[in-house]
Amino acid sequence: MHYKTIDYMINKLNISKKIIDICVSTEDEVLEQFKRVDEICEFNQYKVLAAMQKHRISEMHFNCSTGYGYGDVGREALEKVYAEIFSCEDALVRPQIVSGTHALALCLFGVLRPGDELISITGKPYDTLEHIIGIDNRPSGCLSEMGVIYSQIELTSAGKINYNEVTKRINEKTKMILIQRSLGYSWRSSLTLEDIEYTIKFIKIMNPNIICMVDNCYGEFLDFKEPTEAGADMIAGSLIKNPGGSIAPTGGYVCGRADLVEMAANRLIAPGIGKECGATLGINRLFFQGLFIAPHIVSEAVKGAVFCSRLFSKLGFEVNPDYNAKRSDIIQAIKFNNREALIAFCQGIQKGSPVDSFVNPEPWDMPGYKDQVIMAAGGFVQGASIELSADAPLRPPYIAYLQGGVTFEHVKIGLIYALQNLSSKGYINL
Repeated sequence: MHYKTIDYMINKLNISKKIIDICVSTEDEVLEQFKRVDEICEFNQYKVLAAMQKHRISEMHFNCSTGYGYGDVGREALEKVYAEIFSCEDALVRPQIVSGTHALALCLFGVLRPGDELISITGKPYDTLEHIIGIDNRPSGCLSEMGVIYSQIELTSAGKINYNEVTKRINEKTKMILIQRSLGYSWRSSLTLEDIEYTIKFIKIMNPNIICMVDNCYGEFLDFKEPTEAGADMIAGSLIKNPGGSIAPTGGYVCGRADLVEMAANRLIAPGIGKECGATLGINRLFFQGLFIAPHIVSEAVKGAVFCSRLFSKLGFEVNPDYNAKRSDIIQAIKFNNREALIAFCQGIQKGSPVDSFVNPEPWDMPGYKDQVIMAAGGFVQGASIELSADAPLRPPYIAYLQGGVTFEHVKIGLIYALQNLSSKGYINL
């Protein structure tokens, strides 16, 4: 860190010199991990560029469609580019998909029918999917109300797929296997692409007709290939996470087998119409541009997560994953074991945000979650977790989940503010 930067932070921002010193030393300790991140970023940048060149993307693809959106060449080209990048038959990429949860719901409701069984083999899925499936209760319109059978297989004590239990539980009614790549709101390792590939091969040997669906949220461009290249039949995610590159203002995607993507499109629009409709209202350029820079933005977020892991482990906190672990998502979990310390951390991240830095986030009853949630999200797109954000359900052991960061420098600054807030309230002793 340049001496002028240090001077500015101390004298203009009132940041403690001790905090600056520990951050400087931490950055020096993670440079080797950064090299690995850069290698993956460079590969994926070539991959995205080649897909756009192959499909001859030009100015005409940025034009606006309205109304029904028939014949939107930009939308059609974008979906071809996504299918190319994810090495699959087809893709559905739309601004009408409002979140990753929505994209996953399209897959579940689009494919599953009464009497079909859905098995989650990575334990209980992300909180918002519980309501969609109808796990603990049955809200109107959930899968269980419609006659879809659900069961889940917990991970082993080592955080791995329990293959013995998978062998026992798969039966003639099993239609779909759900694999959550990211750790979500849990304390486990994210599944690597090697884990996912082995698991899918294992399942397909038992029954090649079972549909393997991967929740790919937070995982795009973290490796040299994607789950559809590792055998997944369909994947889904959000454009205000990794693939939107912090530029997409909304949207989500589904990629995979053409027949399954069509089923999801029928659920989004209507049977018989599927992918043929859907006005893009001038948003195509943002989708293309966000996708183009996404590998770099993701690498910046990963560097921030690596830095965060090393920094907080040095301060005595349990972290997941460790700073030198292989990563399969952009999330960094920090265990505080203290409700107020968790809140102070998230409030500190908010103080370091470019938007709404003056706002003090508080826990609230967020739709779709069982527990109150605190969310620091001072980004340019509401809820965009590819921008620097931190959130947590307010339940023991009080784990904060940090993700995103358009630049590594901003992640570092956000963490400095978080440390300053924790220190001023007596939760860390430097």
